[in-house]
Amino acid sequence: MRLILLALLFLFPYKSYGYDRITGMDFASRSEVFSKNGMAATSHPLATQTAISVLKRGGNAIDAAIAANAVLGLVEPTGCGIGGDLFAIVWSEEDKKLFGLNSSGPAPKNISIKKLKSLGINKIPAYGPLPVTVPGAVAGWTALHRKFGQLNFDVLFEDAINYAEEGFPVTELVAYYLNRSSEVFKDYKNFSNVWMKNGNTPLKGEVFKNPLLAKNYKDIAKTYGSDFYNGNIANEIVNSINESGGFFTLSDLSDYKPEWIEPVSSNYRGYDIWELPPNGQGIAALQILNILENYNLSELGFGSSEFIHLFTEAKKLAYEDRAKYYADKSFADVPVSRLISKEYASERNLLIEKDKTLQSIDPVEIENGDTIYLTVADKDGNMISLIQSNYRGMGSGVVPNNSGFMLQDRGEMFNLDKSHRNSLVGGKRPFHTIIPAFMTKNGKPLMSFGVMGGAMQPQGHAQIVINIIDFNMNLQEAGDAPRFRHVGSSQPTGETMTDGGYLIFEDGFNRDELQKLTKIGHKIKYKNDKEYMKGSFGGYQAIMKKDEVLIGASESRKDGHASGY
Repeated sequence: MRLILLALLFLFPYKSYGYDRITGMDFASRSEVFSKNGMAATSHPLATQTAISVLKRGGNAIDAAIAANAVLGLVEPTGCGIGGDLFAIVWSEEDKKLFGLNSSGPAPKNISIKKLKSLGINKIPAYGPLPVTVPGAVAGWTALHRKFGQLNFDVLFEDAINYAEEGFPVTELVAYYLNRSSEVFKDYKNFSNVWMKNGNTPLKGEVFKNPLLAKNYKDIAKTYGSDFYNGNIANEIVNSINESGGFFTLSDLSDYKPEWIEPVSSNYRGYDIWELPPNGQGIAALQILNILENYNLSELGFGSSEFIHLFTEAKKLAYEDRAKYYADKSFADVPVSRLISKEYASERNLLIEKDKTLQSIDPVEIENGDTIYLTVADKDGNMISLIQSNYRGMGSGVVPNNSGFMLQDRGEMFNLDKSHRNSLVGGKRPFHTIIPAFMTKNGKPLMSFGVMGGAMQPQGHAQIVINIIDFNMNLQEAGDAPRFRHVGSSQPTGETMTDGGYLIFEDGFNRDELQKLTKIGHKIKYKNDKEYMKGSFGGYQAIMKKDEVLIGASESRKDGHASGY
């Protein structure tokens, strides 16, 4: 029966997106947004509106991004929150350069592989106190504001506090993910008190309030974030973790400091693509692009089997390095310069065959992380690319008393093999999936962008860049274009690929081209297969600057939008 179904599938090509637009490509969901004075693109309308409001009040792009992120922590708790981490790339027009911020937190100092193994734990669990790492988001806000902010810090929380106290209608996707999260967390302490006040998570369009989060936002605003790491909020965090079996101390929070770092880049066909170095996975996108620069992709064409094959093989190679090398650079030697060099890309490219797939590597794919990405540009030329997340499915399930937020479970990403670069060590940051990106040309800012979605992110970054540069798509089309994803690479957590993994595709690809891929050894999972990960193709936001005009684009797969003034 299954063979008959597959045969029928191949008789009919995938449907294309049918928007019947007068201009642009068939799959484009809407036009780009244009403005002169400021632009914001986020995954929620209220957050975008907040960013624009801050810009109009005289704030800069960094102020607006902080304010928007605070709103997102309330209205999209399934993707982010103050219990998670933050990364950012900032273009400072005054300095005429990019700045990188790594505001990801480490494991508690008292945890160790030996302690976990004595408890019979051979893999860090997804939920509970053990995967909790120090939340870096609030410290990231204060670091960004100290360096670049214009408005008073407390002003940036006004919208978030008001929405938390007065309530806001829940959007469709957030309602869906909250309900899905409740299946895991309904019996966890405090989860139901915050998100299931009537016994169920809020429905689409239902007004939701979070007065506890409002109180904590007020404390953060008033104390410039200090209460989160040194005051009442810190005490609640530590007590909640440890009463359920964790290893936190107050000093884990009070000693935490974000790190300003240098972004790294690779030139792709005349454009400089910027990412942050590990402990994140951003350089995997650069590795993929470096390999693919050896091919004339525009000639092959978007959606061709030849392009998809080359991209997939390049991804496999980059992700093998990701599994082996990516880790906290304070604890491990990560050869970043070598990994993103053109010479190394040329060496790795020799392993790719046009009519054969790489089958080297039986992994467990890193689970999709729930994440938000936002970008803001202001009238003075400043731009920020910011990504923030609690990681898997809202986080760890640990909701501190009197908090209104959940703590992240990023520590799940540690490896318990002490010889691995990404091994668990107290005070060490785990491998991270969330990555912001930036593009410059001739030393000038061109594009701030990101693609949310766990291990999809480097693949998404590379596909966006290729869509724009090689396939000549505009900013919105580049995000609306159907995506594909390879699943099954080796992982920094210790799993290794042995069967080549498999591909999944959004609707919009030609079935004949996919059949060509199967003939050379690629495995494809379709929507009726249990391995197909619906909704795992990421969420995109972007802003492009051309002369004095700002161009915005937003992900049609999410609830948000781009807006300017």
